[in-house]
This record gives sequence, structure tokens and C-alpha cells, in this order.
Amino acid sequence: MSAAPVIIVMGVAGAGKSTVAEELARRFGCAFADADEFHAAANIAKMRAGIPLDDGDRHSWLLAIAARVDSWRAGGVGGIIACSALKRAYRRIISGGRPDVVLVYLRGDPAMIRRRLSERRHHFMPASLLDSQFETLEEPAADEHPIVLDAAKSAPELVTEILHALRALGAR
Repeated sequence: MSAAPVIIVMGVAGAGKSTVAEELARRFGCAFADADEFHAAANIAKMRAGIPLDDGDRHSWLLAIAARVDSWRAGGVGGIIACSALKRAYRRIISGGRPDVVLVYLRGDPAMIRRRLSERRHHFMPASLLDSQFETLEEPAADEHPIVLDAAKSAPELVTEILHALRALGAR
């Protein structure tokens, strides 16, 4: 893994995915994408109304994210995506069969995440949906080769840990 990798930074809402992913993209000098940008307007409206998305709602969203991953890979460039990727089936669509895609899981305690979400402003996802995210969450298994980190750490600490883990994998 000599070029900038394609990395999926995953976890529930409020885990710090976007903050960490943006900083990684800056460090690598590569593209950043927030999976929220790929949602259909109907999905955003549903979440704003406090209604959890189901697998059907997520399907076209996941395909769009996978297409972005594949476009970066086809172009030989790296990229970082912040994406909840809560279920193994979702991760299979986004990164399955792509050995050069790295999964970083920001694992967080529900109480800490709830506190973060209650302080967050200007986001369409209300804290009331957090329980549904934890209910949906299937933590990545060892065969997915995730880098698993404690979301309670600061973004700079998490980025440093990710960079160390990537170096161990042979990334620049």
C-alpha cells in the first residue's frame, strides 16, 4: 500500500468520523467525502423528522459511496470517506472485495456519543436517532481487518493512531 489509501472512517453519528476523516485527507493530500453528501433528499427529510432509515433507503446511498471509492481506486488516488457503515452488509457494498480499502472504526460509549450529539448544531440527524444507530450497528469483525479506535480520544490523537496503524500496514 504505497499510494494514499482509500479509507472508510466508520461509526455511529457523533463518533467523530467527519472531523477525523477530514484531517486524514489533509494529511494525505487527498480527497475527502462525507457520506451524508450522498443521501437522497428524501433520506435527509426522513432523518430530520426523527425517522430511522431502513436498508431500502440506504441502498442507492451505499451504491453511490461505492462508486466514489471505485473512481478513486481507478484513478490511482487516495480518498477518505466518513460513513456510518453500520452493518457488515453495508461495508460489503462500500469496500468488500477491494483489498486496498482500509476500514477505521471509531468505537464509542453510548453515553459519551449522546453527550456529543446533544451539543452538535446544524446537522440533520437528531440525537433521538442514536439508539436506532446502536441497534443497527454490527461492529466490524476481525476478517474485515478494521483499525478499531476509542472515539473518546481527541481527533488529533485518533489521526496519529491511524497514521501509525497505516504505516504498519505499509501505507505512506
